[in-house]
Amino acid sequence: MNTQSKNPSVDNRSEIATGILKRFGQVASALVFQGIILFLSAGSLNWLWAWIFLGIYLVSVLINSVFLMRTSPETVAERGQPKEMKRWDMIVSGIWALTQYLFLPLVAGLDYRFHWILMLSSWNIIGAAIFAIGLGIFSWAMITNTYFSTAVRIQNDRGQTVCRSGPYHFVRHPGYVGAMLQSLGIPILLGSLWALIPGVIAVTAMIVRTDMEDHTLQAELTGYKEFAQEIRYRLVPGIW
Repeated sequence: MNTQSKNPSVDNRSEIATGILKRFGQVASALVFQGIILFLSAGSLNWLWAWIFLGIYLVSVLINSVFLMRTSPETVAERGQPKEMKRWDMIVSGIWALTQYLFLPLVAGLDYRFHWILMLSSWNIIGAAIFAIGLGIFSWAMITNTYFSTAVRIQNDRGQTVCRSGPYHFVRHPGYVGAMLQSLGIPILLGSLWALIPGVIAVTAMIVRTDMEDHTLQAELTGYKEFAQEIRYRLVPGIW
């Protein structure tokens, strides 16, 4: 007897629970990994701004998790185990992840250890503000858009529709705006101008992904072409 066909709701709940556990594991692993890279490359645990960076990140994750688990646990599950991923997306996302989670903290840590370029403490505060704003915009987009996946795909299995509310009133890809602000804010927060190099590479990868995802959505998602005509700009109002 095929019990899956007799009780699909149980299977769906199990799939959602599995996805949620995977996502929490992914986020926790990313946080721990970045901490290890930062402090190993710095050669010291006595790095105040690295701890502040990790603290801001952790607080953002906790707040975001509370909202999403109450309003759309399916979004968390989708981000934990998307059902498909386009080849180009795997490449672009891979480049972004390497620069954001490995090379950026590695370069920042080495900069801290060897004092390549010294920055005023006021710049650290500015970087923390940029990073926090980026996290806020990213979280706003994720909470607003229940189809906010880690993979570029049309979620027909979830009945995906175009999101027009919240930050999507202003640009078509506000989540990527938040991600790019994070990539630029983290090096400044950590006091490392050299780390802006991988930060800019991460931003470039996000711009490429934005362009390719936008073409995909216009070609495959019902109603997105009309949305693109209504909201003209992808990332920056008045520019692009």
